[in-house]
Amino acid sequence: QVRLVESGGGLVQAGGSLRLSCSATGSIFSINNMAWYRQAPGKQRELVATISSVGSTNYADSVKGRFTISRDIVKNAVYLQMNSLEPGDTAVYLCLCSVRTGILLRFQDYWGQGTQVTVSS
Repeated sequence: QVRLVESGGGLVQAGGSLRLSCSATGSIFSINNMAWYRQAPGKQRELVATISSVGSTNYADSVKGRFTISRDIVKNAVYLQMNSLEPGDTAVYLCLCSVRTGILLRFQDYWGQGTQVTVSS
Protein backbone atom coordinates (compact mmCIF):
# COMPACT_ATOMS: atom_id res chain seq x y z
CA GLN A 1 0.00 0.00 0.00
CA VAL A 2 1.25 3.48 -0.92
CA ARG A 3 0.12 6.69 0.71
CA LEU A 4 0.81 10.27 -0.41
CA VAL A 5 0.48 13.13 2.06
CA GLU A 6 0.59 16.76 0.97
CA SER A 7 1.30 19.74 3.20
CA GLY A 8 2.17 23.41 2.95
CA GLY A 9 -1.06 24.90 1.67
CA GLY A 10 -2.70 27.93 3.21
CA LEU A 11 -3.90 31.48 2.74
CA VAL A 12 -1.52 34.01 1.23
CA GLN A 13 -1.80 37.47 -0.30
CA ALA A 14 -1.21 38.05 -3.99
CA GLY A 15 2.50 38.28 -4.69
CA GLY A 16 3.35 35.96 -1.83
CA SER A 17 4.93 32.51 -1.80
CA LEU A 18 4.15 29.01 -0.58
CA ARG A 19 6.03 25.73 -0.70
CA LEU A 20 4.04 22.54 -1.03
CA SER A 21 5.41 19.15 -0.03
CA CYS A 22 4.23 15.65 -0.86
CA SER A 23 5.71 12.59 0.81
CA ALA A 24 5.15 9.04 -0.37
CA THR A 25 5.21 6.24 2.20
CA GLY A 26 4.53 2.52 2.17
CA SER A 27 5.80 -0.37 0.08
CA ILE A 28 7.82 1.64 -2.44
CA PHE A 29 10.39 0.00 -4.67
CA SER A 30 10.86 2.96 -7.00
CA ILE A 31 9.09 6.12 -8.17
CA ASN A 32 9.04 7.25 -11.78
CA ASN A 33 7.32 10.51 -12.66
CA MET A 34 5.95 12.84 -9.99
CA ALA A 35 3.56 15.70 -10.62
CA TRP A 36 1.40 18.41 -9.13
CA TYR A 37 -2.16 19.04 -10.30
CA ARG A 38 -4.70 21.57 -9.14
CA GLN A 39 -8.46 21.84 -9.19
CA ALA A 40 -10.40 25.04 -8.64
CA PRO A 41 -14.12 25.03 -7.80
CA GLY A 42 -16.20 24.36 -10.89
CA LYS A 43 -13.16 23.71 -13.05
CA GLN A 44 -11.45 20.64 -14.40
CA ARG A 45 -8.33 19.30 -12.79
CA GLU A 46 -5.27 20.69 -14.55
CA LEU A 47 -1.64 19.69 -14.67
CA VAL A 48 0.67 22.22 -13.02
CA ALA A 49 4.13 20.65 -13.22
CA THR A 50 5.88 17.33 -13.68
CA ILE A 51 9.32 15.98 -12.87
CA SER A 52 10.81 12.76 -14.20
CA SER A 53 13.03 10.25 -12.43
CA VAL A 54 16.09 11.98 -13.89
CA GLY A 55 14.92 15.47 -13.01
CA SER A 56 13.43 16.70 -16.27
CA THR A 57 10.66 19.20 -15.61
CA ASN A 58 7.64 20.57 -17.44
CA TYR A 59 5.26 23.35 -16.46
CA ALA A 60 1.86 24.66 -17.44
CA ASP A 61 2.19 27.93 -19.31
CA SER A 62 0.25 29.72 -16.59
CA VAL A 63 2.91 28.98 -13.94
CA LYS A 64 6.16 29.10 -15.94
CA GLY A 65 8.68 31.39 -14.32
CA ARG A 66 6.74 31.47 -11.04
CA PHE A 67 6.59 27.83 -9.86
CA THR A 68 9.44 25.33 -9.43
CA ILE A 69 9.01 21.59 -8.99
CA SER A 70 11.72 19.51 -7.34
CA ARG A 71 12.08 16.07 -5.79
CA ASP A 72 14.09 14.25 -3.15
CA ILE A 73 14.67 10.69 -4.29
CA VAL A 74 15.92 9.52 -0.90
CA LYS A 75 12.88 10.90 0.92
CA ASN A 76 10.39 9.88 -1.82
CA ALA A 77 9.14 13.45 -1.82
CA VAL A 78 8.16 16.08 -4.35
CA TYR A 79 7.93 19.80 -3.75
CA LEU A 80 6.34 22.79 -5.44
CA GLN A 81 7.79 26.22 -4.74
CA MET A 82 5.19 28.80 -5.71
CA ASN A 83 6.23 32.44 -6.02
CA SER A 84 4.40 35.56 -7.21
CA LEU A 85 1.09 33.91 -6.42
CA GLU A 86 -2.05 35.26 -8.06
CA PRO A 87 -5.74 34.89 -7.12
CA GLY A 88 -6.10 32.63 -10.17
CA ASP A 89 -3.78 30.13 -8.48
CA THR A 90 -6.43 29.43 -5.83
CA ALA A 91 -7.24 25.71 -5.91
CA VAL A 92 -6.78 22.38 -4.20
CA TYR A 93 -3.31 21.13 -5.13
CA LEU A 94 -2.80 17.38 -5.45
CA CYS A 95 0.32 15.34 -6.03
CA LEU A 96 0.50 12.32 -8.29
CA CYS A 97 3.27 9.73 -8.19
CA SER A 98 3.95 6.78 -10.45
CA VAL A 99 5.10 4.06 -8.06
CA ARG A 100 6.38 0.54 -8.42
CA THR A 101 5.97 -1.58 -5.29
CA GLY A 102 8.12 -4.48 -6.45
CA ILE A 103 10.87 -5.16 -8.98
CA LEU A 104 8.63 -7.30 -11.18
CA LEU A 105 5.58 -5.07 -10.88
CA ARG A 106 4.54 -2.26 -13.19
CA PHE A 107 4.21 1.37 -12.19
CA GLN A 108 0.85 2.51 -10.81
CA ASP A 109 -0.42 6.03 -10.20
CA TYR A 110 -1.24 7.19 -6.69
CA TRP A 111 -2.91 10.46 -5.67
CA GLY A 112 -2.61 12.49 -2.51
CA GLN A 113 -5.65 13.91 -0.73
CA GLY A 114 -4.88 17.51 -1.69
CA THR A 115 -3.98 20.71 0.09
CA GLN A 116 -5.88 23.98 -0.24
CA VAL A 117 -4.11 27.06 -1.56
CA THR A 118 -6.01 30.35 -1.36
CA VAL A 119 -4.58 33.58 -2.76
CA SER A 120 -6.29 36.80 -1.75
CA SER A 121 -6.18 39.96 -3.84
